[in-house]
Amino acid sequence: MSINKQPSEEFVPRHIAIIMDGNRRWARVRGLEDIEGHEKGSETLEKIVEAAAKAGVKTLTVYALSTENIKERAKREMGGLFNLMKSSYNKKIKKMMKNGVRVEILGELNGLPSIIKNVINEIRKTYIDNEAIKLNIALNYGGKKELVEAVKDLIKEGIDLNEQSSKLKEYVSKLSESDISKKLYTKGDTDPELVIRTGGRIRLSNFLLWQTAYSELYFTKTLWPDFDEKEFKKALSWYKRQKRNFGK
Repeated sequence: MSINKQPSEEFVPRHIAIIMDGNRRWARVRGLEDIEGHEKGSETLEKIVEAAAKAGVKTLTVYALSTENIKERAKREMGGLFNLMKSSYNKKIKKMMKNGVRVEILGELNGLPSIIKNVINEIRKTYIDNEAIKLNIALNYGGKKELVEAVKDLIKEGIDLNEQSSKLKEYVSKLSESDISKKLYTKGDTDPELVIRTGGRIRLSNFLLWQTAYSELYFTKTLWPDFDEKEFKKALSWYKRQKRNFGK
């Protein structure tokens, strides 16, 4: 993977979020094991990161694994996924970081196995020179839980809960949207202007619920492993035609 960032003459979103759906369906229609669909999906991610950087996108946030996935999917499948993540780090992510991709992991890290926690620690220790794009990977992530934890952090930070309730009410009354945004996993990032979901489903699935309040939502039936640079450019062209008024 080689990223040569080229300014685009066309306007592109600064921040794009992608719900990468369809890996298992892609594998099953081909008579393959589910993990082979996830492997193909990891290859697609590498290509789309490169395409996004070349287009001038500053931040790409991808939904890799939800809290529901971890709870509901079979242990065998989850074990395969975690091994794939470790392998992808060694074979793909390290290479991407050398080429200017800054990687951040979003989500509840305490619920992840040590093999993945070690990878995350390595990612966070890596210095990125000449950053081309930031890649946020949402892992063991849930939008509702993110909001609950943000509110808890704000209350803990602002006041001793043992103090008088009147002081707590006064503190809470002064909280703003900006205060909450600063406590989210995506703090410091702009909100995504465009959300892409592959695989034909038309829903957000608990992904970036706060951050996508005014995002443009693009849905495609293309399964994630088949989502190539051509499909990505289709989404950018669609976005360019939208009139964004933020509820006005």
